[in-house]
Amino acid sequence: MTRSLKAHGLAGELAAEFVGTMILILFGCGVVAQVSAAGIGDHDSIAWAWGIGVTLGVYVASRISGAHLNPAITVALAVFQGFSWRKVAPYALAQTAGAFVAALLVRWNYTEVLNAVDPGLTIKTQGVFSTLPGNGTLPVGDWGAFRDQVIGTAILALVIFAITDLRNTAPAANLGPVVVGFLVVAIGMAWGTNAGYAINPARDFGPRLASWLTGYDTAWSDQYGNPYWWVPILAPIVGAVVGGAIYKYFISRHLPRTEDIGPAKALEPTA
Repeated sequence: MTRSLKAHGLAGELAAEFVGTMILILFGCGVVAQVSAAGIGDHDSIAWAWGIGVTLGVYVASRISGAHLNPAITVALAVFQGFSWRKVAPYALAQTAGAFVAALLVRWNYTEVLNAVDPGLTIKTQGVFSTLPGNGTLPVGDWGAFRDQVIGTAILALVIFAITDLRNTAPAANLGPVVVGFLVVAIGMAWGTNAGYAINPARDFGPRLASWLTGYDTAWSDQYGNPYWWVPILAPIVGAVVGGAIYKYFISRHLPRTEDIGPAKALEPTA
């Protein structure tokens, strides 16, 4: 999520979003598979691996595409920071494709242990790939999960906008991705109960599709049998717009105005 120094063209930007999101999901879904199927690690290791995955994915992609790695962030950037609307759908598709491929790799690599702990490929291990209300066990309904995802993604977008705003106290040197990773760790530790903190439509839909294609027949539903796939898509988009609006109207408008410096340039590629 740093300033792109050179025009790379849309194809290069999409390649960067694809690979950056793939790195994120390899660590994210990988750690959940390890904890759920092998019993190695716990909630804290999940939160840390997701955060580190975000940091590494951003470092991989940021110079080329701005490393959105999240369709909800891409939409918020288009709404508030001048990111090109014509790039929103291609970015979202590239991000989702990267998440899908990464989830297939995780599914393949953990085939034996997943089949051993959950031979029927049921709701028991579905959470390795996609989120569920109350993480599939706690008494949280779909609308409670929707609320949670709006709040969690609003926090994500608001703080990302602050971190990448060069008029604000942006991290020095090239530490922005590290701070964003810490942000995701904090969200996981504080906001992971009600809906598994997807806070990213690509992160949820890509792996959900991969799990369905590889034997998880209940992938599109929650533990109550209700269609759930739409919640981690729509709620994060709503939340990112809310978070972007809070930053714009409560913080950004009060910052000193400096010509040619602003958060849009820190996240949007120059192409």
